[in-house]
Amino acid sequence: MIEQLNTGQIPIGVIGLGLMGSSIVAALLISGHTVKAIAPIEADAFKAEERIQSQLLLCSKAGLIEADLAPYSKALTVSQDYGELADCKIVLECVIEDLAIKAEVYQKITSVVSDDVVVGTNTSAIPISELQKYIKKPERFLGVHWAEPAFMTRFLEITCGTLTEAVYAERIFNLAGYWGKEPTLLKKDIRGFITNRLMYAVYREIFHQIEKGAATKEDLDKAFRYDAGSWMTLMGIFRRMDYHGLEDYQPILSQIFGRLSNSTEVPTLMQKMVERHARGIHNGDGLYEYEEGEAAAWDEAFASFNHEIHSLAAQYSAESVNKVVKKN
Repeated sequence: MIEQLNTGQIPIGVIGLGLMGSSIVAALLISGHTVKAIAPIEADAFKAEERIQSQLLLCSKAGLIEADLAPYSKALTVSQDYGELADCKIVLECVIEDLAIKAEVYQKITSVVSDDVVVGTNTSAIPISELQKYIKKPERFLGVHWAEPAFMTRFLEITCGTLTEAVYAERIFNLAGYWGKEPTLLKKDIRGFITNRLMYAVYREIFHQIEKGAATKEDLDKAFRYDAGSWMTLMGIFRRMDYHGLEDYQPILSQIFGRLSNSTEVPTLMQKMVERHARGIHNGDGLYEYEEGEAAAWDEAFASFNHEIHSLAAQYSAESVNKVVKKN
């Protein structure tokens, strides 16, 4: 039996309060935790509380929490002082993907927390086994990879490094249910983890189609939204293949796999985005053009959409579908 937990008695620290870090803070607050949020960068500290409040407001509008945000604000401490982490049971690092910066952050974390505190990273690219080298007591270190917006999505990917002990991974896995997640547990450290490897394969192919002039960005996005987007949350990949029947996949895969892009280069279009400092909705310059105010509109739309998907995913889980079969 899974141990019943009182999240209010499990203070959690979050380091790095950009878009993802602040979203994780909001997810933990609405799950009942006291959160010690550390902003290594002064600019993030200045903006963090306002960003987290706006995310809590989205949670309220979606019906995830009561309209009164005061209790959640009271449970939050925003600081640049790592000493605030001293009583935390779990600390999650969400800083930029720079090994030197992460190593410095880990040193500061482990200088103030006890040796049995779980230290997690939201990295999407650096191997957990590599990051473990910079942690005192590396057996308590693991990947805790969230999806944006963290307070709405059901995704959570827990990844063990070569030195991670199972008891720490199980601690996060059990707690994830209280965060409204359906977690996956990777017992081996796979470069890029599961979700990123799958999506990067899609990114490579979609840029390949753009560069050879096969279709417009708009049409490629529509193809992905209205085909894959219509079944992924319900079925996943393997169940979709079962649903189709498997007899046609052998000839299809043998014909298509060899025609897919296997490029190892950053696409030219993406290089141009980087060169002109394009940041999409965040500065109005991206693969699409954006007017002032569109970033906020997309934030709200994405949060609302994910709330509906969150509910639908629970309503149409494999267990729920199978119960209907058993009733009939």
